[in-house]
Amino acid sequence: MSKGKGKVIKKKQPASDRKQYNYKLVLSDTCAVCKTPCTRGMAYLARMKNPGTVGKGVPCILTRTYG
Repeated sequence: MSKGKGKVIKKKQPASDRKQYNYKLVLSDTCAVCKTPCTRGMAYLARMKNPGTVGKGVPCILTRTYG
């Protein structure tokens, strides 16, 4: 048997060093004209059609970037 063989253990990066996804917030008018509608955007669009509803946008998965 030879020494030095075994499992290689990778060290985890601290959470502050990991890359995170960044999404742009889009409003209901953007979701209405989207070429590839998603379920989250369509649900947001349906909620915004009610009179008096206030919305701040929904994160769009098509605008995902690494930060």
